[in-house]
Amino acid sequence: MNNVKKETLEMKGTTYINTKKLALAAFFAAVAVVGSTFSIPVFGAKCSPVQHLINVLCAIFLGPGYGVLAAFVASLIRNLMGLGSFLAFPGSMCGAFLSGIMYKSLRKLPAAYIGEVFGTGIIGGILSYPVAAFIMGNSSAGVFTFVIPFLISTIGGTILAIVITMALRQLNLIDRIRENLV
Repeated sequence: MNNVKKETLEMKGTTYINTKKLALAAFFAAVAVVGSTFSIPVFGAKCSPVQHLINVLCAIFLGPGYGVLAAFVASLIRNLMGLGSFLAFPGSMCGAFLSGIMYKSLRKLPAAYIGEVFGTGIIGGILSYPVAAFIMGNSSAGVFTFVIPFLISTIGGTILAIVITMALRQLNLIDRIRENLV
């Protein structure tokens, strides 16, 4: 869609779907699902660092909306395949959202990294308590039970994201990829 038509739709309050971004979000969700076969059990949570890598890449290339969509789809498929738990939803989606919002606002890679770690590790960790306690029936869960395991997972995935995005930046690929997604 050309920029004039896109701007016209945005001025009218109409939303549109960018098929390139949707396809990349689906690809990222698939990578997150396959990557979840590598997980680290920490205090009852399955920590999947690949999901956090994907959250950062989604933040940089797709923005918060498509990032949350990719995180939701990956969490859903992981649960349907028995590769994750319901805790995947608040952790991955909060990280994808905050990482995407921070990167969109500041246009700096560290903003995406910080958003992912804080969104998943702190906010997602805390929001996992009601999921664990009321949906999963875990009566021993406390409000901060999942913060440390989620921080361990997200820090691992964010380190992977830093390595990959630094390489992409050195090759001047981040801006070129973003331009091709418009």
